Amino acid sequence: MTNYSIVRIGNEYVVQVDDMSILKIASRRRAAKLVILAAELLELDPAPMMPQVAHTGPSIADDPGIIPDDPGSIPDPGILPDPAEVP
Repeated sequence: MTNYSIVRIGNEYVVQVDDMSILKIASRRRAAKLVILAAELLELDPAPMMPQVAHTGPSIADDPGIIPDDPGSIPDPGILPDPAEVP
């Protein structure tokens, strides 16, 4: 992060990187500490990449013991039953 700035806007400080606002904070000291911390994190070696696993389908398999409901047996919630028919 070589191209950053801390700009005061109203009562807050905004950290900008390459003319893009990244962080808004109330304390200039805290903003400076966070910029230093971010720069240190960017200098660290990245974590090793996890091997790519081929996608084989849904992660949850259908249970063959469960039979889905007939779509016609589920009442439409938009249709209210006749009050005389409700027990």
